[in-house]
Amino acid sequence: METNTLLTVAADQGPHLSVVGDTYRLVITGEQTNGAYAVIDMLIPPNGGPGPHAHPNFQESFYVLDGEVEVKTESETYIARKGSFLNIPTGGMVHCFKNKSDQVAHLWCMVVPAGLDEFFQEIGTPVAANTFLPPPPMGPDDIKRLEAIAQKYGQQVFPPDYLG
Repeated sequence: METNTLLTVAADQGPHLSVVGDTYRLVITGEQTNGAYAVIDMLIPPNGGPGPHAHPNFQESFYVLDGEVEVKTESETYIARKGSFLNIPTGGMVHCFKNKSDQVAHLWCMVVPAGLDEFFQEIGTPVAANTFLPPPPMGPDDIKRLEAIAQKYGQQVFPPDYLG
């Protein structure tokens, strides 16, 4: 891809994926930015959100467009409401977030460098916009598979109760 070309994406463009019961739209992928970054539009239903995980080699930032999520790390818990910004620095901070409200939360996520988008493409299920699938069952074999795929993309997953 040429680096001095305007990159545009309309509101209805980009694949939608069901990931752990959430719906993510890949707005900008690493393939489009030569791996520099990726942008993911996240819809998190009530009780949704990823379990504890870490990714030491990339920075992840969130902006809450609507709703709220509870964000946990090993050192703190934060309620991120509409207008909140969060930055998970490189270095491997264990974190997770969960929508504890009764409304869908809407997050804008940016990762630098890209790679999380490829992880979501491998583990996600294509869905229509604004469609939510139930979280997949996570038996011991499913967990081992997820751990292996996560490791392939520089991530580590932890048990659901890891952060309390």
